[in-house]
Amino acid sequence: MQHEFEFTHSEDRVIAGVDEVGRGPLAGDVVAAAVILDPAKPISGLNDSKKLSERQRLDYFAQIQDKALGISIARASVAEIDECNILRASLLAMERAARGLPIQPEFVYVDGNQLPKWRYPSEAIVKGDERVAEIAAASIVAKVTRDAEMVALEQDFPGYGFAKHKGYPTSAHLKALEILGPCVLHRRTFAPVANLLK
Repeated sequence: MQHEFEFTHSEDRVIAGVDEVGRGPLAGDVVAAAVILDPAKPISGLNDSKKLSERQRLDYFAQIQDKALGISIARASVAEIDECNILRASLLAMERAARGLPIQPEFVYVDGNQLPKWRYPSEAIVKGDERVAEIAAASIVAKVTRDAEMVALEQDFPGYGFAKHKGYPTSAHLKALEILGPCVLHRRTFAPVANLLK
């Protein structure tokens, strides 16, 4: 069954959706994406990236790249997460993503309940990736991008299992942390890592 979005937009405003991925992991950057969809080229079936299979995400990612009017990907680093906390780092990544768009939006929908500090007319929407097509597209772009990066980092930091868990605190990841200790990708201020460093 095709997913229906709660918010529909007129074609006379440039609308962007912004979302981030990577608040929960113990390792890696938080990655944000901003997407402006083309009303003339709708993408049917978009949904929250967490509700899609990996194959579905990759298929939608390709469609978004092909059809969207604008895509921007940005991040906040592990160092920035440890310096200013994960919430502020996430908002910073989202702000960078919006500002990086090739077309500046006239209105921005943001997933969640807080807005970055910017001057865009905007609205924060809880579960926005299920309610706004542009946010759903951004969630897919951010998820596919971050997952691919974590898979690639497995080559440089073997033994932690980044390709499988993408930095999230699975039992396998926690066990690897105990054996190997934290690497430069790990967030020092997150409790499981901080406890090992004491």
